[in-house]
Amino acid sequence: MRAFLAVDLDEKLEDEVSQVQKRIMGANAQLKFVEPENLHFTLKFLGEISDSKVEDIKVMIENKIVEYEPFKLSIKKTGFFPHSGYIRVLWLGVENTEAYSRMQMDLDEEFLKLGFKKEKSYIPHLTIARVKGAKNKEALINLIKEMENVYIGDMLVDKLVLKKSELTPVGPIYTNLKEFKL
Repeated sequence: MRAFLAVDLDEKLEDEVSQVQKRIMGANAQLKFVEPENLHFTLKFLGEISDSKVEDIKVMIENKIVEYEPFKLSIKKTGFFPHSGYIRVLWLGVENTEAYSRMQMDLDEEFLKLGFKKEKSYIPHLTIARVKGAKNKEALINLIKEMENVYIGDMLVDKLVLKKSELTPVGPIYTNLKEFKL
């Protein structure tokens, strides 16, 4: 199964994210927006894994997560990856990332022990849309820059979720496999 470890967006912030997505629609670009129920911060993409590997991952996370307390994230700023010449992802950024980044790096070290690859780099972000073509790229870039300092709100990170991802023609379907309380 295809899986990843994530932090779900606090439901109370979904409307604010939706407002940003609606504003981005004004660029009339070729975009696939992330549905509200699928909004999340990816801590670790695991790819295709076996059922037995899922059990090893659950045990590892349960053992490691006891070292962490809940912490706050401030969702602010817009941007895109990888660069203005070729935009694939539109995102909302995060301030006060110290606790999040430390946890991500610590968990990544544990995933290495289970045979996963080390992350090359990681910038905490909330993907809000994927770019599907170059139509109106300049208008899109200008709109993202206009909203560069948008503030969505604060949320408390108090759990991680191991998710299964099924790719379908209409978009991914995520199923929670296990929640881990901080």
